Amino acid sequence: MRIGIIAPPWVQVPPPAYGGTEAMLDVLARGLESAGHEVVLFATGDSTCAVAVRSVHPTATGVNGGGPLAELRQVIAAYDELSDCDVIHDHTLSGPLYAARFPHQPVVTTNHGPFDEGLTALYRAATARVPLVAISHHQASTATDVPVAAIIHHGVDVASFPAGDGRGGYALFVGRMTPDKGVDTAIRAAREAGVPLLIAAKMREEPEIAWFRDQIQPLLGGDVEFVGEVGGADKLELMASASCLLNPIRWPEPFGLVMIEALACGTPVIATPWGAAPEIVDDGRTGFLRTGHDALVEALQRVGELDRSTCRVTAKERFSAERMVQDHVALYRRVASSWPWAPGAGGD
Repeated sequence: MRIGIIAPPWVQVPPPAYGGTEAMLDVLARGLESAGHEVVLFATGDSTCAVAVRSVHPTATGVNGGGPLAELRQVIAAYDELSDCDVIHDHTLSGPLYAARFPHQPVVTTNHGPFDEGLTALYRAATARVPLVAISHHQASTATDVPVAAIIHHGVDVASFPAGDGRGGYALFVGRMTPDKGVDTAIRAAREAGVPLLIAAKMREEPEIAWFRDQIQPLLGGDVEFVGEVGGADKLELMASASCLLNPIRWPEPFGLVMIEALACGTPVIATPWGAAPEIVDDGRTGFLRTGHDALVEALQRVGELDRSTCRVTAKERFSAERMVQDHVALYRRVASSWPWAPGAGGD
């Protein structure tokens, strides 16, 4: 198949550091090409994904760089460029609505965010003709009156992840510097458990900076260290050497790519059971799912009981790039052979 993928313009593919959607798109695009498909990725011009890349924005715009107009410009140029594809996989917000201008073009879209009021209304309108992919069963369960064509978990190229022994002895937090990611909870639990904590967090937007300055910076010191935003090989090395990933989220996260990245390194995950976390972490086997301060402290003290090789095997079996690619190709073929798409046709 000839497959077009449209990325949002905010971050290059793959991301230089933090960027869950862009990291997933890099793995998907390369995986599809490795499986024998022709792939054209429409992304920003500074993207380095190892497939054919087309662009209209020379560099990533950032989430505040042009706003909706930047994405619309990306979408308009992408649909013109990808008009000869067997299927277009659109990861923007405006694209699935703009796709109505091309009634003969099979299009698939993925929602990478929560089905809140705004996104629910958008996808309720878009799925009148564009099939929708959800990234977890929990996310799909919140799609009120929105048909879901397939539920496809993210995947990673496990072979490219270092298998770590956790000898660094520290717990690791990776995420955005925002209240819903629970970094303050992580600090307090790690400190009481007597476990060093490294914090690798994205902190670019003003609300993130303010949250850090007012709530997190006063808690630093001793065995709690903020190491900044970390990506690429440096992030993987941090994960591989960590005793665990500490991920005490406070919101129903649609997936949580960082958790499968940790498992791919053989690193257990301690998380709160919000959103998709129970679909990723096998409690008592590849990590612990706990609610409340005391339970998180106990989990940190027991993480040595978990088998790191089991974590890596689980990542290979359930969250591999190959599995993610196979699931997407099956959907692409179903959509291309059934176009025009009818809402609810063959959904999961």
